[in-house]
Amino acid sequence: MAQIQIPATYMRGGTSKGVFFRLEDLPEGARVPGPARDRLFQRVIGSPDPYGAQIDGMGGATSSTSKCVIVSPSARPGHDVDYLYGQVSIDSDFVDWSGNCGNLSTAAGAFAIHAGYVEAGADGVRTVHIWQANIGKTIIANVPVSGSAVQETGEFELDGVTFPAAEIVLEFLDPADDEGAMFPTGNVVDELEVPEDLVAGGRLKATLINAGIPTIFVDAEAIGHTGTELREAINGDAAVLARFEALRTIGALKMGLIKTPQEAARRQHTPKIAFVASPVDHRTSSGKEVLAGEIDVLVRALSMGKLHHAMMGTASVAIAAAAAVPGTLVNLAAGGGQRNTVTFGHPSGTLRVGAEASQVGGKWNVTKAIMSRSARILMEGRVRVPAAILAGSTA
Repeated sequence: MAQIQIPATYMRGGTSKGVFFRLEDLPEGARVPGPARDRLFQRVIGSPDPYGAQIDGMGGATSSTSKCVIVSPSARPGHDVDYLYGQVSIDSDFVDWSGNCGNLSTAAGAFAIHAGYVEAGADGVRTVHIWQANIGKTIIANVPVSGSAVQETGEFELDGVTFPAAEIVLEFLDPADDEGAMFPTGNVVDELEVPEDLVAGGRLKATLINAGIPTIFVDAEAIGHTGTELREAINGDAAVLARFEALRTIGALKMGLIKTPQEAARRQHTPKIAFVASPVDHRTSSGKEVLAGEIDVLVRALSMGKLHHAMMGTASVAIAAAAAVPGTLVNLAAGGGQRNTVTFGHPSGTLRVGAEASQVGGKWNVTKAIMSRSARILMEGRVRVPAAILAGSTA
């Protein structure tokens, strides 16, 4: 069978890349959730690939580059577009729809204007109201425009991205779940029961938070790390990765996100697991030296089973929210007390994120988290895939 051509845009958003589609441009069978959509996105990206390279697709063989996005006009009052995100597994046969990508939220705002869903208007900053369909939350993207188009070039620098670009400010509104359970267990710190071959003593303190994305924070020292590790030190050690996945599974069960340990393998995107430490002088993956006094806390996070090269946008929201609440492991590593901003160190550099937290009726909640990112189109045109995949074949 011949290949089909689908209009698509390849975009960078923050420290991630993904293939963006307008809903109306997708083949009819892929306009609704289901196997046809999953097969299409897998073939676009080049998965599942037992070689782990995604050579026959648009993916870049990392969790940061194995992503697809659908944007469409929103019927929800007060919103311009709906944004749906799919995290495509690299070597396994599934697409994870359980959470958002904070980095590509930046590109979703810009794409809404590129795609003609939101008028660029006069030079300045265009506010795009985004409905994040995976998690049912509102994101506001403040996108610079110039000459009746998105302004993509600029002087804003983002650690983890080589070249400067125009700054896009993101606001994540009410980033916890709909019930307001930012801490699913009701505790800012829980003590998890874990096998002694994972952690000496069989007990591990953790902050389990649902803000931006469900995240499990643990203390770096408690699991034998420093918080200054770079990607190669973690991702090159299969035993260490297996231990993190085991701890992530235990945390996911405690958070009520899965019912059995076996479910974790099909839910790789959420929750995230991250480890934190107090600031020390260290070097980033680019060789830049970061002094302890330049940051509040060190954070390393894993995504899809591997240490992230920088920091996921949604995890950045979780970091800011946890830092804002006294007593969490993130807050304690940052020096304690209540704060509305935090600057954290990640493998590629540093990032400053703000969060507004308050306690009502004994429960903590975050009304807004704010961060700056950038986005730009890398390529646009048509992506080609074998027509057979829409008929259920893996050809």
